Amino acid sequence: MTLKNLTVNQDRLWDSLMEMARIGPGVAGGNCRLALTDFDREGRDLFVRWCQDAGCSITVDKMGNIFARRPGSDPSLPPVATGSHLDTQPTGGKFDGVFGVLAGLEVIRTLNDHGIETAAPVEVSVWTNEEGSRFAPAMVASGVFAGVFDLDYGHSRADVDGKTIGEELERIGYLGEETPGEHPMKAFFEAHIEQGPILEAEEKTIGVVTGAQGQRWFEVTLTGSESHAGTTPMNRRKDALVAASKLVTAINEIALAHPPHAVTTVGMMQVSPNSRNTIPGSVFMTVDLRHPDDETLSQMESELRAACAGICDPVGVEAAIENIWCSPPIAFDTDCVAAVKKAAGAAGYGNMDIISGAGHDACYISRVAPTAMIFVPCEDGVSHNESESATPEDLAAGCNVLLHAMLERASA
Repeated sequence: MTLKNLTVNQDRLWDSLMEMARIGPGVAGGNCRLALTDFDREGRDLFVRWCQDAGCSITVDKMGNIFARRPGSDPSLPPVATGSHLDTQPTGGKFDGVFGVLAGLEVIRTLNDHGIETAAPVEVSVWTNEEGSRFAPAMVASGVFAGVFDLDYGHSRADVDGKTIGEELERIGYLGEETPGEHPMKAFFEAHIEQGPILEAEEKTIGVVTGAQGQRWFEVTLTGSESHAGTTPMNRRKDALVAASKLVTAINEIALAHPPHAVTTVGMMQVSPNSRNTIPGSVFMTVDLRHPDDETLSQMESELRAACAGICDPVGVEAAIENIWCSPPIAFDTDCVAAVKKAAGAAGYGNMDIISGAGHDACYISRVAPTAMIFVPCEDGVSHNESESATPEDLAAGCNVLLHAMLERASA
C-alpha cells in the first residue's frame, strides 16, 4: 500500500468510540462524563492504556492535559499533534470531543499497522475541561497552555459545590508535573463533528475549518426585593424574575438584529429564594454572545448592557454584569488549512470551507502553534444532546483527512 492510498481502520475507530461511550452513560443513549469526575478519570485511564499499548509515551501537565507521543525519526523535532477532549455536557453525546481524541489514536494505530515512520513525532492530546459545564470558563486548560490564563487561575476554577480544578486533578490522579505551555508543537489539528447543520445540508463530507467565531460570556445578577406573593400589590413589586424574563427576550432580539451569523443564548438561570409564594428577590443568569466579527460582537455587548439598564432601572431592580470570558474571532494557519483541503481533495471527499460556530481547544492552541480543524457532519446538526449522531463512514473520512494532513506536516 502506498501512502497515498493509506486509510484508517473504520471499524476499529467506531468500536473505540462505542467502548469509550460506556463510561459515564447518560439516561437517553448519550454520555454524562463531566470534567474531573470519576467517570472522566475512567475515560482518561482507558485512553492512556490504549496509547501505551500502541507504543506511546505519556506526559501530563499541571492542568491535567495528557500528551501521548509516538516517536519520530528525528527526536529534535517538535511533534505534529492532534486531539480534543473527553469530558462531556451533562446530557452530551458520544462524539463531541471524544471523536477528535480517538481519531488521533486511530492515526497512530494505522501508522503502526503499516510500519510507517515519520520524521517528527506524532502526538495525541486530551485537554481538560473543554466543555466548561462543570468549571467555567470553557477550554480553560488549553487556555492555560496557550498563556491566556495563568496556572493559579486555572487551578482555582470551582464548580457549584466549591470544588476546584486543582483539587479535583489531585483527587483523580491527573495533576501532572509538566508546566503547561512548555510543550512545543510543530502543528496542531483537531477533528470534530460539526455541531451544526451546514455540511449535511450541503451534502459535504468534510468541513475545512478556516477559523472560529468570537465568543463573550457574561454572568448577570439581577437583585430586586423578596416579598409575599399574596399581599404585595403589583405596582409595589421589584420582581427580579420578571426583569430577567424581559432580558432573555431582549438578548434573543440582539441576535436577530445581526443576521445571519449572530447567536445569543441564556443557558443557565438560578432564582432565589425559589419559593412558589415568594416574589423572586434575585436571579443569576449566564449570557453567551457569538459572532465571527469582533466589531459586531462589541456592538452586541453594548446592546446587552443597554437592554439590561433599560429593563431594570425603571422598576428598581439592580443589575450587575460581569464579563467572565472573551475569545476573539480566530483565523487558522493557512498552511495547515491547505493541508486539510489537500487531503480531503486527494481522497475524493466533497468538502467546503467553514467557520466554526463553537469554541474548541484548537482556538487557544492556534495562539502558540500552527493550527487547523476538520469537521464531519452530524445528524440534523444536533450536539450537546444525547441524541447526537454521526455515521461510521463520515467519522472514518474525517480521520483519513486527519491522517494525511498530519503525515504531510510530520514529513516536511
